[in-house]
Amino acid sequence: MNENVLNYDGLSTGRTFKTIGYAGLAVGILDGLAAVVSSALNGVSPAMVFQYIASALLGRVSFESGLVSVLIGFALHFAVAFSVAGVYFYASRRLPFLIQHVILGGTIYGIIVYFVMQIIVNLTLAPSLPFSIFGVVQGVFIHIFFVGLPIAVIVRRFTKPL
Repeated sequence: MNENVLNYDGLSTGRTFKTIGYAGLAVGILDGLAAVVSSALNGVSPAMVFQYIASALLGRVSFESGLVSVLIGFALHFAVAFSVAGVYFYASRRLPFLIQHVILGGTIYGIIVYFVMQIIVNLTLAPSLPFSIFGVVQGVFIHIFFVGLPIAVIVRRFTKPL
């Protein structure tokens, strides 16, 4: 890719993809580890975490599909991570607040991502999990510190303020 091609906001296309790439990779790893560790504390295997993610597309058959559904869940998890990183990046080009106030912007974004994901998951084939206040608090915490803030910090680091 030609690093000198500029997109609509003056950033090179290569820099845009690099920023979204680093942010998506960081979120995919951090959020994935948080999901695996928090689930392991409840006796759930790492494979089952990714099978649950795959169940959004495959339904309950995901839990009977072994490694194939684990890999589908892993790929889907990273696709979502890169997507939420891209949304924040492009939002930051229109809302300079997200670059100027990284902590607040990342915190708000992490909370928004958590609740939007809850709505989306409820619309998929994934089986419903029982509601618990602890689960909501834990999910919001994870999404603030392992999704919103890392994206905000990386986007600020690799982009110039508008």
